[in-house]
Amino acid sequence: MEKKIHAVVTKILEDYKKERSIDKLDLANQPQKEGIIQLLHKIIRLVYPGYFRDSGYKVYNLDNDYAVQIDDAIFHMNKQVNRALRYHAQYRDLDDGELEKISQKLTISFFNQIPKIREYVEGDLEAAYDGDPAAYFREEIILAYPGLFAITVNRIAHELFLLEVPLLPRIMTEHAHWQTGIDIHPGATIGKNFFIDHGTGIVVGETTVIGDNVKIYQGVTLGALSTKGGQKLQGKRRHPTIEDDVVIYSGASILGGETVIGKGSVIGSNAFITKSIEAGTRVSIRNQELIFKNRDSNIVRKTELEQDDNWQ
Repeated sequence: MEKKIHAVVTKILEDYKKERSIDKLDLANQPQKEGIIQLLHKIIRLVYPGYFRDSGYKVYNLDNDYAVQIDDAIFHMNKQVNRALRYHAQYRDLDDGELEKISQKLTISFFNQIPKIREYVEGDLEAAYDGDPAAYFREEIILAYPGLFAITVNRIAHELFLLEVPLLPRIMTEHAHWQTGIDIHPGATIGKNFFIDHGTGIVVGETTVIGDNVKIYQGVTLGALSTKGGQKLQGKRRHPTIEDDVVIYSGASILGGETVIGKGSVIGSNAFITKSIEAGTRVSIRNQELIFKNRDSNIVRKTELEQDDNWQ
């Protein structure tokens, strides 16, 4: 048995030497997924001080406590940014000292945006509270709602995306995706007072632009018409623009970089839109036909399904 184990170990170790993308063994300089997720939660604790604290110890001076938490988050951010910068073509050939200076600059630039992030998150919280009659306390939205969690992570990741920090923003938003089923690319630009209701299955693409006071429900896709071009489409506008005060109901798909949903429009459930919609437009699907067949594939009944005029 010992010889067989030795043979297996040797075979796997030899497989690591083929110089493929999956064979990378530079552990000291590789960004750490677990470390980035831990960093994300450190930042979330700064966004919501008091809600996600470690309650396992007594604190008598809150200012000192938060100062330590901020300093700790800055330290870990700088560490992960430094490692990630090696994936940016602009910084790939720099020595360790130059990389450290740049990572420190980017880290401080990000933490200077924390008050801005918190301002936007406060608006998102109020939008959720005002827009959901099932919410009895703001605290339950902060502690329990997947939509607010996904939006908060996006607010954080988007600032890193704007600073052109590689890897970290996407790892953060994909962590939120795994946790909530809500997939928002860190490149998406989202205005104030954004509310996601329920949230499961929502997809928001990289070049999406969303205005202020927008509300979307579960299963909505703000996507690209086609990705057949692959890497050739990188950096090009592929996803729609949603203007202010728009409501998008469950299951709707809005696709294409030239598609604009005008201010104040309402998009009904399951609508499939690839052309621009003028401001104030209501889009709904009417007279859907349900066909019932028996086991012999004979039609036994047809029913038209009307959209309720009371939705808004």
